[in-house]
Amino acid sequence: MNTLQNAPVSKQTFTEFLFHNRRNRIILYLAAAAIIIQFGIFKYLYPFANYAYEDSFEYLHAASENLTISTYPIGYSKFLRLVSVFVKPDLVLVSLQYLMIQFSILFLLITIFYFYKAGRVIQALVFCIMIFNPLLLHLANMVSSDGVFLALSMTWFTLLLWIIYKPSNKIIGWHALVLFAAFTVRYNALIYPLISFLAFGLSKLPLQKKITGWGLGLLLCGWFVGLSMFQYKKLTGYWQFSPFSGWLLANNAMYAYREVDSADREPVPLKFRALDNMIRSFHDRYPHLQLGWDGYAYMWRPQFPLWQYRDSLFKKDIGATEFKKWASMGPLYSSYGLFIIKKYPAHFLRYFVWPNSGRYFGPPIEFLGGYNLGKPIVPESAVKWFGYTNNRVKVRMKSGQVLILQDYPFGVSIINLIMFLGLLSYILLKGWQYSPSFNKSIILSGIVWVANAGFTILTCFAALRFQSFQVLLSAIFSLLLIDWMAQLIKRMKLQSQQQQPDSEYSQKVTA
Repeated sequence: MNTLQNAPVSKQTFTEFLFHNRRNRIILYLAAAAIIIQFGIFKYLYPFANYAYEDSFEYLHAASENLTISTYPIGYSKFLRLVSVFVKPDLVLVSLQYLMIQFSILFLLITIFYFYKAGRVIQALVFCIMIFNPLLLHLANMVSSDGVFLALSMTWFTLLLWIIYKPSNKIIGWHALVLFAAFTVRYNALIYPLISFLAFGLSKLPLQKKITGWGLGLLLCGWFVGLSMFQYKKLTGYWQFSPFSGWLLANNAMYAYREVDSADREPVPLKFRALDNMIRSFHDRYPHLQLGWDGYAYMWRPQFPLWQYRDSLFKKDIGATEFKKWASMGPLYSSYGLFIIKKYPAHFLRYFVWPNSGRYFGPPIEFLGGYNLGKPIVPESAVKWFGYTNNRVKVRMKSGQVLILQDYPFGVSIINLIMFLGLLSYILLKGWQYSPSFNKSIILSGIVWVANAGFTILTCFAALRFQSFQVLLSAIFSLLLIDWMAQLIKRMKLQSQQQQPDSEYSQKVTA
């Protein structure tokens, strides 16, 4: 029997595979026990939720005011508000986020092993690495969209596998809803509709159903985009989906522009001249300015020129809120950022894309490296929202530093290297000839890997919490590629052993 011809299960339903198989039941019971026990230990050590300044409090503000647009995508704030309808303590929020992450990962792993029969050693290793991963606990413990987006992304990818191998109307409906939810939570999901389109293309659905299924998800995302643009039009007078993208483009461009020699700077269009003069003056005044580790200095520091120029425009408009001022600059900064990038592409590649590539393949742990940035208190907004008795938070450890995550950047680098080498080997060895059922999963995971890398490297500074979905997905498929390679080698050895007696027999007959 060809061990590489792992066709999708046809005689067993997913429910039967999950609950009627003794080994799979044991795995589920053990996973459930491990999830509960380690979460209990973790919450004893970290009794309060963690906060990513200033992101966490922006989410809380948007939730408390029930806003329809905010600095960040509004989906996570709506999630916070929904949870608060039932309970206030942060323990419930963290628990829910952790269960969402773990359930989505279990759903993905069981789906993979339902459609592809990997070796038992690899299966056990994958389950252990995912279930006992400390990154999941720390992501879930943050008042941030990272954990929820990870859970939604894992679920979305799993549903794509079902659409490819065993589609149904129910799966298509769930895919549209999960894609929409992810789209409202994080801007990284902007590339998800395109990946979904490719997944529908790989499925065996009739063309009309492919178009309808993909179009449903696109329609929901389009509705969200249209609603956001309408709200920003009312607030600022400009049609825009996200002012954040405009600020981000300008921020990224500045990391390249600051390296352009003053003698090489070219004139800019009239509409950018006042802003450009302010930026040039700033760079000339501080030629050796240290920008720090976060990569978003121009976006959030009030003393930097993007903020100074914004304030100069609204000097006489005393009635404008901070959010309106910030949002109104989106279109201008988007245009200016694109202009600078196009004008100095070599500088952009050298001083933004290239350094960010290194960050992507070995992402910094950033806010995950310590509890509450070392601060013993939280603002009143967190106290009120979660019903704390006072504003003091603590951990039951000697230090608030998360030492267990310190080596993660190195581990992520290894995972990315294995993923790259595994995909390259699969292509060079023409793996699709040996494993037709595994082939589509590899194509999909490879597309996600390349698309996420391109999106992150070209648009935003990389960090571990932003890349958690890609990191975990790469770890899973790196191990599956190793398993595939081991099965291929085993098969080739078996074929060689079978051919050797035939060769010896033919030599005797000839003699």
